[in-house]
Amino acid sequence: MTTSTPRPEGGRPAAGVDAPAPARQWPILLVIVGVAVGLIVTATGAFRVGTLLIGASLLVGGVLRWTLARVGMLAVRSRFTDVFTYAVLGVVIVLLALMAQPDPLIRIPFLEDIIHFSVR
Repeated sequence: MTTSTPRPEGGRPAAGVDAPAPARQWPILLVIVGVAVGLIVTATGAFRVGTLLIGASLLVGGVLRWTLARVGMLAVRSRFTDVFTYAVLGVVIVLLALMAQPDPLIRIPFLEDIIHFSVR
């Protein structure tokens, strides 16, 4: 019988227990601040730059989760699941930002076909 939920691998605070709360959770705060800045930039009218910041923040979260042994609340599931999720979401957001109209920076024909097929 389980009495509590175990912490995910690497779920211990990133700094010692003597440090204040923000210092113990700096990896997740770094990702949250990056996403917040991206949302603010997007809201001010620079859609492509803002979404690139959001995607890059998620990719940074994946790299932090992969490389650091203790990441605090950035650890949600197993290391593989977290890295995979952050990486896939980050790459998809970056690709969509680069493909956004008008004047896309890259063109990926099969993705354009999928988007046109799903919208029609």
